[in-house]
Amino acid sequence: MFSRKKQPPIKSLVAQGTRILGDVHFAEGMRIDGEVVGDIRAGAEQPSILVISESARVEGAIHADHVIINGQVVGPVHAAELLELQPKARITGNVHYKALEMHQGGMIAGQMFPSVVLVEEKPPLQLASNNP
Repeated sequence: MFSRKKQPPIKSLVAQGTRILGDVHFAEGMRIDGEVVGDIRAGAEQPSILVISESARVEGAIHADHVIINGQVVGPVHAAELLELQPKARITGNVHYKALEMHQGGMIAGQMFPSVVLVEEKPPLQLASNNP
């Protein structure tokens, strides 16, 4: 779903020094450099990306397609596609993801739940020597 060239644009920013109390809903891309106390949720209408920088702190649940974390998160993280944990990522809570990329130094204090990818069942192969 995501390639380096086709990521949604970052359209929203919570700047360093800013503190938001309450839930945040966004579309496409968002970057957090400040602090959010509340849930962060991407709209489901289009692909989304959420970047939590090294200076950021989030207390609440996170829901987005592609989540990149290099700061501190206290709460569950739900990445529908890809969860990237960079070296200074600190998560206290369960993580749910389809694909995970974790750099050395990233930490998770919680359970990890990869989403189940259903593989289409293929019919069993028959050898030509078994045919009458």
